[in-house]
Amino acid sequence: MKTVGLQGNEVNTGRERDVRPSVAPAAAGEGHTRAAVVQLLLEEGPITATAIGRRLGLSPAGVRRHLDALIESGEARSARSAPWQQQGRGRPAKQFQLTATGRGRLGHAYDDLAGAAMRQLRELGGDKAVMDFARRRVGVIISGIDRLARSTPSATATKAEEIAEAFNDAGFAATTREVGSGVQICQHHCPVSHVAEEFPELCAAELEAVRELLGTHVQRLATIANGDCACTTHVPLSVPPTSSAHPSPASTAQPDTRTVAQPAAGAPNDSGRSAE
Repeated sequence: MKTVGLQGNEVNTGRERDVRPSVAPAAAGEGHTRAAVVQLLLEEGPITATAIGRRLGLSPAGVRRHLDALIESGEARSARSAPWQQQGRGRPAKQFQLTATGRGRLGHAYDDLAGAAMRQLRELGGDKAVMDFARRRVGVIISGIDRLARSTPSATATKAEEIAEAFNDAGFAATTREVGSGVQICQHHCPVSHVAEEFPELCAAELEAVRELLGTHVQRLATIANGDCACTTHVPLSVPPTSSAHPSPASTAQPDTRTVAQPAAGAPNDSGRSAE
């Protein structure tokens, strides 16, 4: 390889120098940090920049750099905290969460193939075949979880955590959180959300399975397939008392209309006097 010397003369070094760019350690570390921010937004979003910095040990400037990049690429978005989420006085803090684009880049393996297979299944076996498949799929996820034997607030909450762990192991990034008099199962990621948009049976089968395991009426509040930031299922921990507005069968019995025999004249009644 020829190089230019100090006097402008070409000098033959006798060897080729490797001029391929190398990946700087700082750049690699930057990528790992960005991935950690994305994972935190996935599992705990909406979350404030302060909380992200505290969890990952980042400076405010470092957090802003990563969040700005994610927002610019359409992978994250921000919104002001709701009034009841605000701590202390002052302007509500911004909270950040992943967008559908951000979740989509986490990977949806074989979406096109799965969608085509589901359409073929519906064509051959109808809606029932699709629902049967959806039930079998969620059955694999919750296999090994026994149905709740005795419904108490503590037992129900524990069983909800067990269900969340099963979905978490299946790639749903699931957690639980206490809300009011209940607990919510939150699935922050759905590996099949793109397919579930076309086949809501997948979501319906999950909800049905949770109801059967807990033995109580649970309510689906949000789904990723519908554009929400997470699939949220509310599980009540307290059984509502029986309403007094519905009388018991005994209280609704018709009065006995049979004729009561009157004592004969001259016969003593309960008071000891003779009937006239």
